[in-house]
Amino acid sequence: MTSVLRPHAEDQFADELTILAKTDDRPRPPGWRLSPWAVTTYVLGDGGQITPKYIGPRRIVEVAVATLATDRALLLLGVPGTAKTWLSEHLAAAISGDSTLLVQGTAGTAEEAVRYGWNYARLLSEGPSRGALTPSPVMRAMAEGRLARVEELTRMPSDVQDALITLLSEKTLPIAELGEEVQAAKGFNVIATANDRDRGVNDLSSALRRRFNTVVLPVPASTEEEVGIVARRVAQLGRALELPETVTGMEEIRRVVTVFRELRAGVTSDGRTKVKSPSGTLSTAEAISVVTNGIVLAAHFGDGVLRPADVAGGIVGAVVQDPVSDRVVWQEYLETVVRDRDDWRDFYRACRDAD
Repeated sequence: MTSVLRPHAEDQFADELTILAKTDDRPRPPGWRLSPWAVTTYVLGDGGQITPKYIGPRRIVEVAVATLATDRALLLLGVPGTAKTWLSEHLAAAISGDSTLLVQGTAGTAEEAVRYGWNYARLLSEGPSRGALTPSPVMRAMAEGRLARVEELTRMPSDVQDALITLLSEKTLPIAELGEEVQAAKGFNVIATANDRDRGVNDLSSALRRRFNTVVLPVPASTEEEVGIVARRVAQLGRALELPETVTGMEEIRRVVTVFRELRAGVTSDGRTKVKSPSGTLSTAEAISVVTNGIVLAAHFGDGVLRPADVAGGIVGAVVQDPVSDRVVWQEYLETVVRDRDDWRDFYRACRDAD
């Protein structure tokens, strides 16, 4: 897997999954590779051989795992950058050993992506048959007793969303053309994700919403927690991308996180100064991207040390999504908050030069 840019979770962390499987002596739901306790340990880590994949309240992960052991599907809801996709991938990897049964929700997602399609060359030559049928990831998950993942559920058209109702309530998928059906094997369930910012795009029907247990993923509770998440992911990405060795200054990571948190909250960290919030989300995922980009700049075009000038351009690009309104917000924040911080003078000058 060394030539793969982003290995699937079950491949990247295969050693950890093997360790847990060998030592896991707790009850396992039908079709599960690990017990609920071991799945939670895999996700949160154990302080030793098992590394944390998600940083957040333990109870949230326990509720999510417990939901998947019932007949209700799981909906992970949160603002952008709260690791909904990341968590769903690792849950599927730990429970089913396969995180690839994925439906990506968009405005153009067709019903075939949830149910099944046809190989039209074979359909014309053979007529409707199992050989001509093309199963969707959800259909495969049902037949194999695995977890299916549905990303950005509320971006899918309402009629495509409602195709899930029969699957989730009856645990069957009728194939009308063949007069057959696929019944879900034990272990089947669905993990869906939805974005708080997309409420109202294609709201879930009450019938579909009742089939899900909703778990809301929060933003990191503290600056220290978010700094830890960013530092950990940046280190993982650096190894995966085989970036040159750099001195990753925690000071710069903390500065990026502080800027993002203050602009998100609309107030400085000491609570003394109110600031305007830009139109963007300024999520933890974007902070990771800004720092990673800064490390590349430092490694290839600098002296190998992450400095304010390396992250300034990325921060400006993340904050100023609307060139008119966001630029006003950013310049006001620079002049009223950043300029007055004595230990931020290099960062202030770098941001002014990058703007």
